[in-house]
This record gives sequence, structure tokens and C-alpha cells, in this order.
Amino acid sequence: MKKHHLLLLASIPIIVVLLAAQNETTQDTSSSFLGSAEGNSREMINQGRHIFRFDTFGDEAFWGGQLKLHETINHLTPRQAIELGLKVDSNALPPAVIQAIKSGTVNLNDPTVTLLLIKLKAVLGVVGFFNASGTLKSVGLTCAVCHSTVDNSIAPSIGRRIDGLANRDLNVGAIAASAPNLQPVVDLLRLADPNITAAQVRAVLNSWGPGKFDAELFLDGKAFNPQQVTNGVVTGMHVPGATLLPNARGLSGHNLHTWTGGWGTVSYWNAFVAVDELHGKGTFFDERFDNAEQFPIAAKAKLGHVSTDPDSDRVTSKLAPLQFYQLALPAVKPRPGIDFDPDAAERGDKLFSGKANCNSCHREPLWTEPGWNQHTPGEMKIDGFEARRAPASINAEGKAVHGYRTMNLAGIFVRERGLFMFPRDKGRFYHDGRFKTLFDVVNSYDARFDLDLTNQEKHDLVEYLKSL
Repeated sequence: MKKHHLLLLASIPIIVVLLAAQNETTQDTSSSFLGSAEGNSREMINQGRHIFRFDTFGDEAFWGGQLKLHETINHLTPRQAIELGLKVDSNALPPAVIQAIKSGTVNLNDPTVTLLLIKLKAVLGVVGFFNASGTLKSVGLTCAVCHSTVDNSIAPSIGRRIDGLANRDLNVGAIAASAPNLQPVVDLLRLADPNITAAQVRAVLNSWGPGKFDAELFLDGKAFNPQQVTNGVVTGMHVPGATLLPNARGLSGHNLHTWTGGWGTVSYWNAFVAVDELHGKGTFFDERFDNAEQFPIAAKAKLGHVSTDPDSDRVTSKLAPLQFYQLALPAVKPRPGIDFDPDAAERGDKLFSGKANCNSCHREPLWTEPGWNQHTPGEMKIDGFEARRAPASINAEGKAVHGYRTMNLAGIFVRERGLFMFPRDKGRFYHDGRFKTLFDVVNSYDARFDLDLTNQEKHDLVEYLKSL
């Protein structure tokens, strides 16, 4: 072989290495410029998870600084905290504490135990700020206080954290009502009713009960639904206006994410709640709140025009990762033979898409409509109290429409079985919890839409719903 051929062969490995290095450098440069979907996803989920669990958005200035809620918590026993529905993450507890809980040697009547749990960041959604003496000097709340629960693997209300499942045991109203200074809330509600008193505000808050929250109360001042109608029949008068805390799982692919109206997606709701409800330090804009007829409080308080200096804003920069994390949370998967009857569910599947016509709105596999997933009270044949309290959307004729969202059905078996909840809160369906069981829901649809289902068909349809 000629000498120059040998030299050419010898140089090939060097050329390959140089080309590979050049390609790697080009990829690194391109990656740093364009970014990586995989890397960005991991970072967004990690950031969003931490924000969801531990970020107060600066709301301690309200809950601690104004309402003085920490003063109540300083004297709150673990037994009282559990009765209020607060949950404890066992993964945040030292092994010795877990063993003491299992053996029953923890004093559930000692407030210092509650403070220890908060200091360990074990109480879901509650962030404490402590004095040198070990008592709270302030307290803030996070998304997780309402939208996380535990699996009760250690004891009732104590176990591994489950993000995204609503805490239907949590008595938000009673917790807020226990704050020593409710005057800031009273002052806000007086924009709608100048004569309201602190005692009346506490009575309204205590009327909500476990698993409910009335976000619109602080916009319109309407504490009670004057006439709840189901199946064309009045089923309740003067019903508290609070709605069930919604689950935040299985929501990817959905347009609207809340019970009612044009509230929009998760990112809108997070901004609204963080700024206007939790009173964090951030920016929120919605000029629909300027409608004084619908939102007398919000219009006067300029709640649709809250602006914070960008350097002080503790909400806006967190909306993207928070939304990303929430939409990444999958629905809980039911187990055949444990959570539902497979044979009955198979029969119910045919009814769901056939005689019962559920699939006309709850489209498989999203279990809501792809696109604008909302219907008017007239279409649903129910009262429109809650729908009318939400911001309106605009229909094809350019008219303002108030409606109810087609809710996600995935993982609905959790509520039917009362999993991760006290027995007292098993079930409750629809936006205001007016139905105790899924069978009651099916009965209502059967009556409202003249489906003519037999009892066996209703049973099979319920088992199919539990299988989703």
C-alpha cells in the first residue's frame, strides 16, 4: 500500500473525533440557545411542586400580620387541628415521631406538638414563622392546604402526601372564623353590606362546613343561595354559597378548569386566588370585576386591578411552573374488583355512550368536551345561582353567558368510596355537594332528561363511572 494511503487511513480516526467534538459543541450551543423540552419539563415540575406545597406568595402578611391567625394556632392542639381537617405528611416526620404516633404515645392535647409539626413542614399547606421561644409570630397558607390530602397510612389524617386531591375534610371557613382579628374581612364585605358585623361574618364562614370554600363571597357579598333547585324541585332554601373544593388532577387537555363560568384555566385561577383570595403579593387583572352590579365588592375594591412592583411580585413568576405541575398530575386509577365491579361497569359503558347519553358532553378520554366545555343552567336544568356569580363568557350572538363547566369524571371513585377522607365526608357531588352519592347524581339526570333508566341500569352506570 502506498505511503499516502496509509497516512489517509491513519488520519480517519482523528477526523472522526474532531467531527464528533465539533458536532457536540454545535449541539451544546444549539441546546443552550433553543433549550431542552425534557430538561425544561423536569425543572418546571420540580419548581411547580415546591411552589404548590410550600410557597405562601407572601400571604403571611394577611393571615398572620392582619388576621393574627397564628395566635389561634399557638393554642391549637393536634386533636383540634385534625378535627378542622388539617393533614400531616408522614414523610416530613422523623422515625421516632412516626413510631410515637403509631404507639399512641403522642399527646394529642398538647399545642406544642402542633407547633412542632408545623416547624417540620409536615402540616399540609401551613407555613410557620417562629419566634426564638418556639411560638409562631406569623403564618402563611399555600395551595396544598386545600388541594392536597394524605393516604392515612400512619393514622387518620396522617400519611403520605397526595397532591392534587382536594382536602374535603378541611373546614376552611371554621379556620378563618377562628382568627382573632376578622376586621379586614368585615371591612371588605361592608362594601356590599355596610351593616354587617364580625359576628355575622363568623356565622357565614362557619356555615360552609368541611370541604367547601366561597371564593365569590369576597367579590359579590352573596353568602347564601336563596333557592336551590334540583330536578325542577326546590331542594333547599338559604343554602350557603360555598362550593366544594375541586380536585386538581387529570385536568390536562381541558379548557376551563373551575366549577363555573369564564374563570379560565388553572393559571388564571392561581393568579386570582393567590392575589385576591389568599392576599399574596402579586398582580391580577380582570376588568370584568369592574361590573358593579355583579361584583359590588370587587368593583369598589378594584380587585380586578391589583398591581405590584415587579421586584416585589411573589406570584407572577410562579404561575407557569405551578400550572405545569398541576396539569402533570394524573387522575387516580381505580382498581377492578376493589373500586368497581368490572362486569357491571362493562354494561354501564354501553349505557354511558348510548341510552344515558353521558358521552355527548363527557367525551372519552378527556371526560369533558374538547373545546368550550361549558353549559348554561337552562341546558343543565338546574338553578343558576353559582353560574351567575362567575364572570361571563360571550356566546356566538355576542351575549354574556353564565354557565357550568362539564366536570372531569376521571378518578371520581375516590369521592364515592370516601378514600383519604373521614367517613363524615364520604361522597358529595356537583359544584355545591347537593348529591350524596353517584346513584343520586344518576337519579337526577334520569329525572331531568327523561332517560327512563331502570334501577339495574343506574347501578351499572354508577359502576362504569367508578371505573373511569
